[in-house]
Amino acid sequence: MTIPASFIQELIARADVVEIVGRYVQLKKAGANFMGLCPFHGEKSPSFSVSPTKQFYHCFGCGVHGNAIGFLMEHAGMGFVEAVHDLAGQYGLQVPEDDASPAERARAANQRQKQATLTDVLEKAGEAYRKALRQAPGAIEYLKGRGVSGEVAKQFGIGYAPAGWRALASVFPDYDDPLLAESGLVIVNTEDGAEDAKRYDRFRDRVMFPIRNVKGECIGFGGRVLGDEKPKYLNSPETPVFSKGRELYGLYEARAAFRERGYALVTEGYMDVVALAQLGFPNAVATLGTACTTEHVQKLFRFTESVVFSFDGDAAGRRAARKALDGALPYATDVRSIKFLFLPSEHDPDSFIREFGADAFARFVQEATPLSRFMIEAAREGCDLTTAEGRAHMSSNARPLWSAMPDGALKRQMLSEIATLVQLDANALSELWAATPGPRKAAAAPAPRHSGEPGDPFDYSDMPPPAEYEPPRYESDSSKPRGKFTKGKRWGGKYEAPIEPLRGRGKPPSRPDVAVRLLLSNMAQWEALSHELHVMLCDLPGQHGALFTWLDSQLHEHGVQPWAALREGMRGLDFEPLAERLMSVSEAAPVPEGEEDQHLADAVKELSSVLDFMLDDRLKAQQSEAIAAVGKDPKALERYKALEARRLELRTRLKPSGA
Repeated sequence: MTIPASFIQELIARADVVEIVGRYVQLKKAGANFMGLCPFHGEKSPSFSVSPTKQFYHCFGCGVHGNAIGFLMEHAGMGFVEAVHDLAGQYGLQVPEDDASPAERARAANQRQKQATLTDVLEKAGEAYRKALRQAPGAIEYLKGRGVSGEVAKQFGIGYAPAGWRALASVFPDYDDPLLAESGLVIVNTEDGAEDAKRYDRFRDRVMFPIRNVKGECIGFGGRVLGDEKPKYLNSPETPVFSKGRELYGLYEARAAFRERGYALVTEGYMDVVALAQLGFPNAVATLGTACTTEHVQKLFRFTESVVFSFDGDAAGRRAARKALDGALPYATDVRSIKFLFLPSEHDPDSFIREFGADAFARFVQEATPLSRFMIEAAREGCDLTTAEGRAHMSSNARPLWSAMPDGALKRQMLSEIATLVQLDANALSELWAATPGPRKAAAAPAPRHSGEPGDPFDYSDMPPPAEYEPPRYESDSSKPRGKFTKGKRWGGKYEAPIEPLRGRGKPPSRPDVAVRLLLSNMAQWEALSHELHVMLCDLPGQHGALFTWLDSQLHEHGVQPWAALREGMRGLDFEPLAERLMSVSEAAPVPEGEEDQHLADAVKELSSVLDFMLDDRLKAQQSEAIAAVGKDPKALERYKALEARRLELRTRLKPSGA
């Protein structure tokens, strides 16, 4: 859906950026402008200026700038469309959507209304839990035993869910309301197909911790038992307003503390967050019963440039840290700090501070393991570096970790450090990994000569096709793609994707075209791709490569955005016509109501198939270049064999089951 540029201009003109920013930043009049401490980086003297005449903000310290919409996106963590709707709602404006059908507009409005209604229901439950805490001596005693003061309990909105099976029935007179189940507050259990479903409260006899989004709205709960019953911790289920893989407990409360303390401390539980706030570390957040994801890391780096992950020192803590490393590597730029803190196995942050003091914990955080050192430790785990085999094993382990890092001085230093450990020259290791191969050239090297006899190492005739994919085809009288999946054919021992003959004016889109359309339609898929595929797409020649490079920068700067926001962002860029042309195909064929999930699954499958073909082509081109260099480069054959092994791995992984 496209939000008209004219409406955005009207909205920005009507909104008061001083009022919007002033809700989050303490501003003081300074001449014609207002000044305050920048919310995007730590500073002691104000350098953050807000202009009421220009309706613009600018920080003279870190350079961040923008309008009211941009502030909501950057500071409140909203997406573009969400920020526009939020700002429009504050000024009583209805957001027009030019290219949306009446059904799509109604569905979007219903979705927004449902989300607002669900948060209202959760807020009402949270208020009831807080009232119940006042009459729950056992819960109060538990919190006092953990050292939680009334002030901190109020700050985090802590409450108590009574022990009864249907305590919320006194809060919500219509206990059968479907919203109670959809919000995760009530469980509906139908046994043996009985007509009358049994309904009961999900949270019973638990201390309740409301989970808030970056706007401060209650989107779910975490509950902790007072004794040792199982499960000890219980979170709300996934709902239209709550996703564990994207939310962090305590983020709303900790944002200001990130600037004051200079870093975000990521812990493993919400009780850790509350206890740390009580003990002088209000900059703590926690994942919600799941491993730290790239979305978690990306969200944190919208508010701070330094993140410290805190884990137990046992094997489980090491495994959790390893997953956090994978999520953090794509954001390990030269100006960011990422560290890993491993507490003694007998301590959590709360107990460590109580035994050794806040200063000792602060020093412990300061001396935490940097990402560079932990990455090396992860790569060399299980490798005997006194042997050639062990060093080769470490090189193999290190390659995907190093490749996931963004280019910069840190990445290059890591290459040198890894090369020293595996006893290779940095240039030789870089060539071996072939991390950034040159673009494919026409009429490059001749194809490898082979006999075609069984057992010939250059013979690929017995390999299965990478996937069964046919590019979307155009009919002569329509631009609507058919998008089928069909089987290809083998010709002369090689697999070739079927190519539809041109019909009329129609021309089948190229594989890069299909990748552009699918990734612009669902930007979240870009984040799910491997670093190898990112490099392959960004290295494409011409406008395709430039578009994918820009898309990657948009993800790191603003997170996942819908096509409407991406279209606004690429106005005037060279590849705008390419994107507009390819996306017009998707816009001309709206998804039927009720088929959204299947459409998304088909699109993911289609993208995977396209990228598999493109990757296979890329590897073949690199093999040709390696063979051409055999007479001049003594390592060319070794490089060829490594590429051959990679292609074999790719083909084996994609081989149909039972084949």
